[in-house]
Amino acid sequence: MAIATAVACSRVCSRRWPDVHGAGCLCGAVRFTIDADPLAARTCWCRLCQYLGGGTATANICFPSDKVSWTGEIAYHENVADSGNAMRRGFCPACGTPLTSEALSRPHLIFLRIGALDDPNLMGPQATIWTSQAPDWACISTEIPSIDTQPPPVA
Repeated sequence: MAIATAVACSRVCSRRWPDVHGAGCLCGAVRFTIDADPLAARTCWCRLCQYLGGGTATANICFPSDKVSWTGEIAYHENVADSGNAMRRGFCPACGTPLTSEALSRPHLIFLRIGALDDPNLMGPQATIWTSQAPDWACISTEIPSIDTQPPPVA
């Protein structure tokens, strides 16, 4: 299973992004509309993302926040990441699906979980970050860049 994860995580799809694309939670109570191409996509192994991912990394895709809108209610939890950034994490209050991460110091950006996209094959991670905090059993692709801690800001 770890080998399949490495292959899936290393693939960056070259398909053209649709003009408008969607995302949502497991139960459908929260729906996103995204009207922009992604700025970046990364897998994160920081300890907070391991909690969010149920023990594994999270796969996240970044968009300009003014190009993402949603319907439904999102519940938020704020914390300070290992990078020192104050973060706001968004979840569906009905089903618990982790949906968003936002650095409070960069309100112009929003990270969505790739798994929440209607078509998660539109783009895979382009890098793996916080590999220094990955557990020994983590399967980290050698086909994309790996960064030990926090990379420079996306924008």
